[in-house]
Amino acid sequence: MQEHLRGQTALVTGASSGIGAATAHRLADEGANVALVARREDRLEALADELEAGHGVETLVHPADVREETRVDDAVDAVAERFGRLDVVVVNAGLARGSDVTSMTTEQYRTMMDTNLDGSFFLTRASIPHLAESEGVLVFLGSFAGHYPRPFNPVYAATKWWVRGFAHSVAASAGEDGVAVTVVNPSEVRTEFAVEGETFADRFDAGEVTEPEEVADAVVFAAKQDNSAVQELNLYRRDKFSGW
Repeated sequence: MQEHLRGQTALVTGASSGIGAATAHRLADEGANVALVARREDRLEALADELEAGHGVETLVHPADVREETRVDDAVDAVAERFGRLDVVVVNAGLARGSDVTSMTTEQYRTMMDTNLDGSFFLTRASIPHLAESEGVLVFLGSFAGHYPRPFNPVYAATKWWVRGFAHSVAASAGEDGVAVTVVNPSEVRTEFAVEGETFADRFDAGEVTEPEEVADAVVFAAKQDNSAVQELNLYRRDKFSGW
């Protein structure tokens, strides 16, 4: 295996499962040391053991809720102190709560906005100075919902439109400092991500929709570019537009 990212350091939020865990595996497979950030410490510790045993890389476990500004800052500082550099940041943590506007509670609304918007902002703000030093890569997990208006879960869709707009605006400013910014937009991914109480892992059989490893491959493809930036990658299931 060609270890293109050997000696580099990556930070992944939402790393305890799904796309985040798959991305951590792929980054480690490319030789990167990986900092794992999520709320479930036990899962992070188990994943760290897998990465170190399976890929011979170093890991850093930092339990944190991305809604908490100081915890995000602490995570980035811990990476810089431990590894002396930060090369790849994957803004992956996100959630969906509620469905239509009339039935969504204010608590559900604020939790989703705080996670998907504030969490992305806090991590970007803390990471940009380090990525400028390494001429690194910042990857945001967007969504099909961030491209196409939908009749259900409009607040979630709006957060993903915000993520795309924010990412592209950051690219315009940070590019001058050598920072590459990419947005990866999958349609449904077979993970623990839940809509209206049902996870996509339960709703879809293997092969029906995108797998977490496919999204991880897209993230790593963006991270491996040396002299260019992958602006946006869309990973839509093949029948996504049937019946439109």
